[in-house]
Amino acid sequence: MPAASGKARTRAPRNRTIELSEREIDRLRTRIVKGSKFIDFNGLRNTIVCGDAFTVLKKLPKGSFDLLFADPPYNLTKEFGSESFRERSTAEYEEWLDSWARLCAPLLKATASVYICGDWRSGAAIQSVGSQYFKLRNRITWEREKGRGARANWKNAAEDIWFFTVSDDYTFNLDAVKQRRRVLAPYRDKGEPKDWNENGKYRDTHPSNLWTDISVPFWSMPENTDHPTQKPEKLLAKIILASTNESDLVLDPFAGSGTTAVAAKKLGRDFVAVESDENHCLIAQKRLEMAETDRSIQGFSENVFWERNSRR
Repeated sequence: MPAASGKARTRAPRNRTIELSEREIDRLRTRIVKGSKFIDFNGLRNTIVCGDAFTVLKKLPKGSFDLLFADPPYNLTKEFGSESFRERSTAEYEEWLDSWARLCAPLLKATASVYICGDWRSGAAIQSVGSQYFKLRNRITWEREKGRGARANWKNAAEDIWFFTVSDDYTFNLDAVKQRRRVLAPYRDKGEPKDWNENGKYRDTHPSNLWTDISVPFWSMPENTDHPTQKPEKLLAKIILASTNESDLVLDPFAGSGTTAVAAKKLGRDFVAVESDENHCLIAQKRLEMAETDRSIQGFSENVFWERNSRR
């Protein structure tokens, strides 16, 4: 139930979408920090900050963060709870991207990594602006699955994430993000399995920049919320494990329903997550409380990222 509406939705019996009761709203409001009021940065670690990103970013200390994950509004006209974004020209969108990227850049350590989400419309602008402040390393394309078909165009079923680093000295934990895949053509060397497991016929493969094993949260998944552009926990887990170490500090200036914060908590990292919409902040805080007793991430178990539908 959205905090602002006060009206409960009727859900299907098996629907697991996270909701808020009136009692939870009152309690969770005491757990989030108002961006206009905080003073002590140390008290912000592992906190959802409810406020305008442009205001909050100016108050954060320089050289503090090991990872920046940014999922800003794409260049589309869209409603995000109490907030909205309007489509603009490419030049205007670049200017808007630059307005927050230049605030984030000084907050990062020299060894930090940066991931910025976008779609095919916003790609050129993200690469242009990001390259002004950081070193471009790659572009990840991930399959969304969801999306409406089009009568006279290709269905949009993928999004992109641009991977930058602040310098040439950065963290990349290869073994932590290898993908366990089924072996379709098992190769043997002198009769023994080569680079695959005899038991289940799996191979741990190097991660590529094409991710086809991500499931966008939907109604029967326990991480699902009503946020219109929620990112999956598995997606954030890959980024966090690859580009940070335990106790590193992650910054998300457009936190939405809190997936970055939740994945960081589950994986032993610290975070500061900023979101302007109060209802999304409350949902994020509830998800953090749920993560205290359930640290599972769908598609990631036994410290392995499994190919979709491969694990029995």
